[in-house]
Amino acid sequence: MNIDGSWLIHANSGMNWEAHLRLRHVRCFLEIARAESVSEAAKRLHLTQPAVSRTLRELEEMMGARLFDRVGRGLRLNEAGRIFQAHAAASMVELMRARDRLAAGAGRAVRLSVGVLPTAAATLAPRAALAFGAQMPEARLHILTGPNWLLFNQLRDGSLDLVVGRMPEGAAAAGVTFEQLYIEDVALVCRPGHPILSDPRPQARIPDFPLVLPPRGAVIWPTVERYLASLGLPEARGAVETVALPVGRRIVRESDALWFISRGVAADELAWGVLAGVDLASPLLSGPVGISVARAAPLSVARAVFMDCLRAAAPAAPGFPP
Repeated sequence: MNIDGSWLIHANSGMNWEAHLRLRHVRCFLEIARAESVSEAAKRLHLTQPAVSRTLRELEEMMGARLFDRVGRGLRLNEAGRIFQAHAAASMVELMRARDRLAAGAGRAVRLSVGVLPTAAATLAPRAALAFGAQMPEARLHILTGPNWLLFNQLRDGSLDLVVGRMPEGAAAAGVTFEQLYIEDVALVCRPGHPILSDPRPQARIPDFPLVLPPRGAVIWPTVERYLASLGLPEARGAVETVALPVGRRIVRESDALWFISRGVAADELAWGVLAGVDLASPLLSGPVGISVARAAPLSVARAVFMDCLRAAAPAAPGFPP
């Protein structure tokens, strides 16, 4: 690296060795890749569109390859661009990690805001939070819970750095990238000793008991609705509708109600025997659980570290060990 903050590209690299790769080239490239638009990247970088176009052109000349393909009125990374993005993003994260360490040494705390949906709140998110605290003790982790629509709105407007939980669908998925960690099913839970547990065909007894169902806006509602329709209950309504663990747990433990809920929500209660799972003839596979990040989100060291902690915690999450 030169004293002017640039890297010299050497002749034996097959690239333009007379050019200097500067931080502005990397920043512009990463912003264009996120926005898939030169004009949008210029707005986010507070630069003119010609300046961003010129910087990209310089970078592609240095690399000796085009990094984007034009798609309609936008740009999309090609294979060369994806290779460069992987290294450029990693380099920027390391530079930001150094910045954050210096900031922590000066007494300035790094803050990370994470939205956690119910399915990840019992097991996955707490384990990741503990690991994150060990790796970044100078950081402040702010965890919020709430309904799907609220957390994804906050993710898009920048109030949250990431959301952990089920894959967003429909309008919630707009402007969001998703990384799957595992597939989770919907469990039918009841109190220990419930009469349905001793029935050889428990699904036939479901209509005989009060139901606690997810609200219609919940991500798992379509899965539960289809299952109930397959049992001849297409218009079934729950006596209570909730995905909140404290509410559902209390109702189920003090009655003969049956609760359809994401397995991750009741993970500890099932593992400890506080609640019991009903063995259905076929599992209700609901969908992926993972990490959602806004496409427009800037690079963040804290977010990258927390995502690594989530990946490490994920393999244990579906099994719910004590």
